[in-house]
Amino acid sequence: QVQLVESGGGLVQPGGSLRLSCAASGINFSIYAMGWYRQAPGEQRELVASITKGGSTNYADSVKGRFTISRDNAKITVYLQMNSLKPEDTAIYYCMGSTRFQEYWGQGTQVTVSS
Repeated sequence: QVQLVESGGGLVQPGGSLRLSCAASGINFSIYAMGWYRQAPGEQRELVASITKGGSTNYADSVKGRFTISRDNAKITVYLQMNSLKPEDTAIYYCMGSTRFQEYWGQGTQVTVSS
């Protein structure tokens, strides 16, 4: 059974930091591209950051320079370090793993940036 389980969300003040984790099981993690998406209320889900199986990264313009995606294949985990958080970063953050033929999603973790 494939599972992607996010953790690390919560309430943080503007300018603060959070690190999200996504622990995978049931997949050959090292061959999957991994991504973080987010969905704010009333908005469409959008890509935040992605990392290929080889470690190449891609970021949404809105988070460049503030967020960093990384992966640890030994721990079967992908991370999203979020710094200098803004209220507009408030959303549910989802982890996604994909190959050419398969795509899996986690259940999401809430991130709220508010004073």
